[in-house]
Amino acid sequence: MTVDLDKYVKPGRDYYIALGLEGSANKLGVGIIRQPVGQLSQTNRAEVLSNVRDTYVTPPGEGFLPRDTARHHRNWVVRIIKRALSEAKVTGADLDCICFTQGPGMGAPLQSVVVAARTLAQLWELPLVGVNHCVGHIEMGREITGADNPVVLYVSGGNTQVIAYSKQRYRIFGETLDIAIGNCLDRFARTLKIPNEPAPGYNIEQMAKKGKHLVNLPYTVKGMDLSMSGILAHVDGLAKDMFGKQGKKLVDEETGELITAEDLCFSLQEILYSMLVEITERALAHVNSNQVLIVGGVGSNERLQEMMKLMIQDRKNGQIYATDERFCIDNGIMIAHAGLLSYRTGQTNDLWNTVCTQRFRTDEVFVKWRDD
Repeated sequence: MTVDLDKYVKPGRDYYIALGLEGSANKLGVGIIRQPVGQLSQTNRAEVLSNVRDTYVTPPGEGFLPRDTARHHRNWVVRIIKRALSEAKVTGADLDCICFTQGPGMGAPLQSVVVAARTLAQLWELPLVGVNHCVGHIEMGREITGADNPVVLYVSGGNTQVIAYSKQRYRIFGETLDIAIGNCLDRFARTLKIPNEPAPGYNIEQMAKKGKHLVNLPYTVKGMDLSMSGILAHVDGLAKDMFGKQGKKLVDEETGELITAEDLCFSLQEILYSMLVEITERALAHVNSNQVLIVGGVGSNERLQEMMKLMIQDRKNGQIYATDERFCIDNGIMIAHAGLLSYRTGQTNDLWNTVCTQRFRTDEVFVKWRDD
């Protein structure tokens, strides 16, 4: 049954426009999207009008605290909204709705951004649409890549999940049991005092390209789930031995050559991504699919994409889909896109129901805009 997405189109228009606000972590994003009437397809695509982002960057060796991140978002949100409106060449009167990240994420940053969303909604007399951050990543990934019904690997600083769609829900097949993969990489970057600009995970990726010795690290897959706290503790210990006061030398067992920081980055990436490929392949077999869509900030990692591609090539007509850093890394346009799909099916939030939550499961969302 095809879902009717055009009950709420304004008279005399053949499109919808939404503004999306994202602020669940250290990225503050504002995006404006236009969707044509009718079902979105390869020939009826959504149009990105603007996608503006500002990142709160901390000094090397430090993570971002909720209080400081929220202060950054409050300081920049008005300027970023003005820039997005200017780039898109629209005003509040042109919009159909205001979309915002309702969770999951860090409490204080989420709260600082939803205040801006509520203000705009009341100022311009527009409905509010709360969006699940994870669903925003998935829907934007599907729209940009054209993936039809893929198994989704969602990898970011706060989330690690393998997801597939069934009966108007995004079902979680496997996930991390402790820390997310992005958090694991970020924390190791802090141990090595790697700069946070442009992103710690990106800098680890560049160092890993220079690594050539694979250090033995714990590989922890438990059915469809995985654990990363043990591998982080182990590699952290090795790094502290090598670069601490003792200055302990580690050598490769086969070549006798010294292990470097680049080797540790290389080894950490290889083991973590191998774990992700394993559980993704198992999900593909379970749902009888041959398409993988990688979303989330870590999804822009070239090595992860390469390893996933090698796996998918072994499957008949297998395809891998991924986006670049404009859409992989947290952004406002994905919130605008998913929120507008919700709005087009009549799903909006009353003002009292705009409270943000740090825990908002992907499978809690009723995906009313997709066919059963």
